[in-house]
Amino acid sequence: MNTPQFPTSRRGLLIGGAAAAGLSVAPAFVRAQNARRALKVSIGRIPWAAGNSPMSQYMINNKLMEKRAAEFGYDLTIDWREYPTALPMVEAMVGNNLDIGMWGNTPITRGISSGLPISLLCVGEGHLRFLITTRKGSPIRNLQDLRGKTVGVSLGGDPQSALFQMLMFELGVQDIKDTGIKFVNMPTHAQAASVPTGVDATCTIYPAYLAAQASGTVAIANSFGFTEEHYDGPAGKGAGHMLASVKKSPFFPDGYYLHRSFWIGRNGLIDQHPQVVVAFLMAQQEAVAALTAMDAGAVSQLVKDYWKLDAAQGAKVVKDDVLFSRGWSWPTENDARAVLETSKFMAGNKVIDKPLQWSQVKDAFSRSAPLIRQAYERLGAKPGNAEFTRTDVADLRGRPVWEMDKWSDRS
Repeated sequence: MNTPQFPTSRRGLLIGGAAAAGLSVAPAFVRAQNARRALKVSIGRIPWAAGNSPMSQYMINNKLMEKRAAEFGYDLTIDWREYPTALPMVEAMVGNNLDIGMWGNTPITRGISSGLPISLLCVGEGHLRFLITTRKGSPIRNLQDLRGKTVGVSLGGDPQSALFQMLMFELGVQDIKDTGIKFVNMPTHAQAASVPTGVDATCTIYPAYLAAQASGTVAIANSFGFTEEHYDGPAGKGAGHMLASVKKSPFFPDGYYLHRSFWIGRNGLIDQHPQVVVAFLMAQQEAVAALTAMDAGAVSQLVKDYWKLDAAQGAKVVKDDVLFSRGWSWPTENDARAVLETSKFMAGNKVIDKPLQWSQVKDAFSRSAPLIRQAYERLGAKPGNAEFTRTDVADLRGRPVWEMDKWSDRS
C-alpha cells in the first residue's frame, strides 16, 4: 500500500488538529499497514507415501507455513487435504480446486504434456523404493517368472513407470507387451501390498510393503536394482544382490527409475500470491532440515497412523528418501531430468503422444525458479554451491533450478 507523503509541517498540523478535535491520532492508512491479508489455500499431500508424509506433518504440527506467510503480511488458513495417490489431485487442480499438491513424475509429465497451468516448486520426496511383491510360498522368485502372469499396479502413476522400467531392463524387451504380462489396476498402495486374489504379483511402495509383511507378503526385487528376500535366480538367492541389468539404466546409481516427486503449484496462485509460495518453500525446507537432524525412527512415528510401522521399520523408509539423505529440497538439473526421461518412457509405451521437450520441462520452472531462489537465500543460502554438483553420492544432482541457463542441452 502506498503511504501518502506530507511535508513535516503539514503532518504536524493534521495530527495536531485531529487531537484537538478529540479524534484518534492514528491515521487509517497506518492502521491498514499493520493489518494482515486473510487468505485460504488448499494443499494436497499423500501421507501414505514416503518423505512428503512426515515432512508435511511436521509443517502442520508446527504451523511453519502460516508463520512464514505472516512475515509477508498474510493471515493464512491452510486446508490440508489427504489423497491416496496423485490422480485425484490432478482432477482437483484441473477444476481449479487445489492450489498446491505433491505429484510423482508420471502425473507431472501428463500435466505438462496436456498444457495444464501448473509449475514445479521443489522436491517433495525421492528415491522411493518400489518393490515387486508376491505371496509367501509363491513360485514367482525372479522377474523372468513374471512372464505371462497377472500383475497388479497403480496404473498411470509412478509404480507403473518403475515396474515397466524394471521389466524392460531385466527381461530385455523394448515393448512391454512382449512380456505377455496382464496388468491390473490397484487403487491404493495398501491394496497392492496385500497381493489380492486375482493377481500373481504386484508392484507397491516400501511403506505399504513393510506394513503387509506380517500378513504374508514377500518381495523379490526393488527399483534400486537389488534383490529382496524371496528372490532366487541368476543374481543369487535372498536379499541384497545387485541385478546386473540395473547398470544399463541411464539412472544408475539411482536405480532402474529416477524417482522424484515434486510439489506442484497452480499458476494462478503463483501469479497472484508469489510470496505465499515463497512461504511454502521456506516452510518445507525448514521441515526437511529439522527432520534430517532427528532420529529416523522418531521421524517415522510422526506418521505412524498412516504408515502403520514401528520405529525400526519406519526408519528404513526415512533413510531411503533423498530429502533426508540430502537435507534439502531445492530442485536440481537431474531432478528435473527425471520428468524428461519419464516422458520418453511414457511416449515409448503410448501413454502420451510424444515425449516432452527439455524446454517444456524448464518452462515448468519459469514462474517458480525466482521464488525458489528467494526462499533459498532467505534461509541463508544453504547448502553451498558445491553440494549441488557432488558426484560421490548415491543420488543424481546437478546445478540448482535458478541456474537452469547453465543446464546441459538435452533437446
